[in-house]
Amino acid sequence: MEQNPHYQLFIDGTWSEGSTGQVMTTYNPATGEGWASFACAALADVERAISAARRVLDEPAWRDMTQTQRGKLLYRLADLIEENAEHIGRIETTDSGKLLAETAGQTRYVADYYRYYGGLADKIEGSVLPIDKPDMHVFTKREPIGVVVAIVPWNAQMFLTATKLGPALAAGCSVILKASEIAPAPMFEFARLCEQAGFPPGVVSVITGDAENCAIPLTRHPDVDRIAFTGGPDTARHVVRNSAENFAVTTLELGGKSPILVFDDADLDGAANGLIAGNFGASGQSCVAGSRGLIHRPVFEKLVQKIADKAAQITVGDPLAADTHVGPLCTIAQITRIEKTLATAVAQGARIRFGGAPLDQPGNYMAPTLLECSDLETETLKVEMFGPVMSLIPFDTEEEAIAIANGTPFGLGSGVFTQNLARAHRVSSRIKAGICWVNTYRAVSPLAPFGGVNQSGYGREAGIEAVQDYTRTKTTWISTSDEPMANPFVMR
Repeated sequence: MEQNPHYQLFIDGTWSEGSTGQVMTTYNPATGEGWASFACAALADVERAISAARRVLDEPAWRDMTQTQRGKLLYRLADLIEENAEHIGRIETTDSGKLLAETAGQTRYVADYYRYYGGLADKIEGSVLPIDKPDMHVFTKREPIGVVVAIVPWNAQMFLTATKLGPALAAGCSVILKASEIAPAPMFEFARLCEQAGFPPGVVSVITGDAENCAIPLTRHPDVDRIAFTGGPDTARHVVRNSAENFAVTTLELGGKSPILVFDDADLDGAANGLIAGNFGASGQSCVAGSRGLIHRPVFEKLVQKIADKAAQITVGDPLAADTHVGPLCTIAQITRIEKTLATAVAQGARIRFGGAPLDQPGNYMAPTLLECSDLETETLKVEMFGPVMSLIPFDTEEEAIAIANGTPFGLGSGVFTQNLARAHRVSSRIKAGICWVNTYRAVSPLAPFGGVNQSGYGREAGIEAVQDYTRTKTTWISTSDEPMANPFVMR
């Protein structure tokens, strides 16, 4: 891996510095030291990226490319991703602190998302309508929605890029990927693969920068047709306000306080692993983190002990090491927020069963933490932690568990652990969330739609529906009569 690399913006098929010369440094969370620099986009760079994206939609190289040819380009990109998964994974781990086992493995699996949408590219179909008027042939076709701005956070970059870029390119759109100014390096490495795959210049651009100079001009620009945003609710509100300027179709994939319900008939080893996966997996830096564990009172103490026993075997350390389970958090600000939230929870009566403090070593390391809560108003049950913090609260009845699960403004993920099939169906159907995992957690697939309700956002990514969301339907009417059009003052 190159030492102290510098990344330029990728706009219209070329690499360049930002127009104002602004450069930022990205820090390795495992050491706290700067390891790479990158150019930042300003207004002129945003204009250049959007202008290229608008232009290429009308150029034969992309406009007239057959749907099958677009699919083959996506397959080529998938092959390149798979070939470079280890390299991109190391870059992402160095930049964000996520485990190499996860970043490399996730990047390798992400190739299947591009293959999935590559296969769908020539299956985007219209229809002939059995119209209720004589002498008319009426049909529909799906056309690319246009210029897409995809805003991707730092915590699962290759995955959250694929769920936006894959369907957008399959539909024939052009895309500006806006990487987070926190840990953007893997996105620029990915841009090199897009370049190698052979997409025409302007089809894919990758930029980053701060809100004022980059994100705001992007999301309010009049030539943007669609915005796909993943991030926090506060930023999402600004995105929605900005989209009022251009009426861009907008989808939001936001955070959550996902509940995991464990009933007394559950396999407790499986449930303990599910709670660990939902809270300590990815160091807790996941939008679907199952950070509210709702445990049936008869098994509460036994399950807490199982989790404690398993947690004692967790290795916290170098995210590049093969035996590490939990790496550093991406930013020191996350540590500060967790400490403050834990202090509030303890003052409210929560009991820390293990962990509860940062590790005394270089880097942004937080000990895996479990809190036993007795009050639904406990701060850790309400605030998205984005760190390895698990909050458990007991319940007595199924109805109570469902009420607690739904007692949140969020609704992204959820989990149910039970061996009672009827209960699994009954409870999962009543939980207000876009995803429900039963006897497992944190599983994804290109075939399965992903998204939330309420303050966890709207719209879906992945699955067949997503590719249709990057199209608009055009209806064409053709008169098949030899007679001239009749009375112009009467609607037919």
